[in-house]
Amino acid sequence: MLDRPVGQWLSNLRRPGALDGHPEWEEALREVDEDWNPAWPADWQRRYTAVREMLAEESVLAYVEPGVTVHGMDIGRWLERQRQHTVWTGLMNGQRQRLEQLGIVPLPPEQEAPAKAPTAALGAFERGVAALAQYKARTGSLTVPRGHVETLEDGTEVKLGVFLSNAKSRRAKLTADKLQALAELGLDWAA
Repeated sequence: MLDRPVGQWLSNLRRPGALDGHPEWEEALREVDEDWNPAWPADWQRRYTAVREMLAEESVLAYVEPGVTVHGMDIGRWLERQRQHTVWTGLMNGQRQRLEQLGIVPLPPEQEAPAKAPTAALGAFERGVAALAQYKARTGSLTVPRGHVETLEDGTEVKLGVFLSNAKSRRAKLTADKLQALAELGLDWAA
């Protein structure tokens, strides 16, 4: 039975009629994971499970932002989308219940963030570098707690721990000048 990848085996078992004559298999699978065969897409379930696992480790929902990835999935962007009123209302009851159990609730329609212009992201890296330089000057360290927020002189708040985590996980995609800016502060991720 397990002479093939488990994911493929489960996918085959999810097909209609696949467990006919084997009710004990379905019972055993439900004991392992109640959602082994959800009524919604398995892709949604994978992302939900990744968010659930991350929150169990970190227990800081506020920092699951777009760009935060688990197993190659951008769960931050996925989670932000699930909270949009139009998406939330289209979810099945079981999906909404699972998100609510994690403390995830929809945004009211009037609080949904407008789409950001592409230029907004251009200054984010520079703000992160400025915040890191300020933090290093103040503390003498580049070790930043994940939840730390650094307030720049102009009053701009930068989630510095998140910025560093995201920059490190995306370092292969950073341009040479961005890697150089980080290296000048003492972070040499080019290797």
